[in-house]
Amino acid sequence: MFVINIIPVEDVLLKKEVTEIKFSCDLEKCKGACCTMESIFGAPLKEEEIIQINESLDEIMQFLTTRNIEEIKNNGFWEPKNDELMIRSVNNRDCVFVYFEKDIAKCGIEKAYSEGKIKFNKPVSCHLFPIRVSKFGGDVLRYEQYDECIPALEKGRKNNISLIEFCKNSLIRSYGKNWYSNLRRTFK
Repeated sequence: MFVINIIPVEDVLLKKEVTEIKFSCDLEKCKGACCTMESIFGAPLKEEEIIQINESLDEIMQFLTTRNIEEIKNNGFWEPKNDELMIRSVNNRDCVFVYFEKDIAKCGIEKAYSEGKIKFNKPVSCHLFPIRVSKFGGDVLRYEQYDECIPALEKGRKNNISLIEFCKNSLIRSYGKNWYSNLRRTFK
């Protein structure tokens, strides 16, 4: 039997799991692991996001640790890797924009945005997480699984929140309200 694993919504393709998974971040349990995962790669960036972050860097750095401010001053906040633009990390772990509230890692860009200090709400790759965008003649949305997100899967199932509901704002930011409405109609 043939099973369709890719679903089109307008000009965007979705891997089926994006529409089936229940997901809702549980920061008390994961401690913001997405901002501190060990990897030689940081979050992907777009060129226009680098410009927006540069314009807001002074406001963002108000929330960062001395260590991360020094990293940004000495090495910048982004780097090219494998033909992609990536946010720099400290010791291949913490995003340079991370700060901590108690023991929970949070985003300094998002904090500056939520306090009205800047108009840019973190890179779209971070906003969409754990949805990742691959390019294959257009955007293909896929779910990227991490053990650190097991509590989010449990909370999503418990509260019956789908991944596409959890990522509603970031999906609208990326593809627009009409596209999101079409997505919801397709998977009602």
